[in-house]
Amino acid sequence: MNRPPIRLGPLALLLAVICVCLTTLAMLTFSTARADRRLADRFARTVTARYELEVRGQELLRELSEGDAALIVSDWERDADGVYWTVLEQDGSVLRIGVRTAGGDPEIAAWIHERVWEQDEHIQNLWPGA
Repeated sequence: MNRPPIRLGPLALLLAVICVCLTTLAMLTFSTARADRRLADRFARTVTARYELEVRGQELLRELSEGDAALIVSDWERDADGVYWTVLEQDGSVLRIGVRTAGGDPEIAAWIHERVWEQDEHIQNLWPGA
């Protein structure tokens, strides 16, 4: 019995292309997962700072309701509308609280969360233009 020879050239080429494609997809998957992890960690830090500010603000309001509100807010800034303002900061997050003390009981006029953001002026690997 005379068998014809098996030609492995096209099959080897197909397997090489498949290996290159799978390797490329594996590297892209790994880099995407790593970037997602960094983003999730940064988001977790931001949320933690925000909720810690919330806790501090709630404690401050509890102190206002239990104590003499007019005495506590006397150190705060007052605007033209009679609202007393204080600012709580943590890890780049800012909580601005506005309180009215008309009638003796403190009333929340504003509860504003902000995040301090500064634009990065230096961008790496960018052609300067001239």
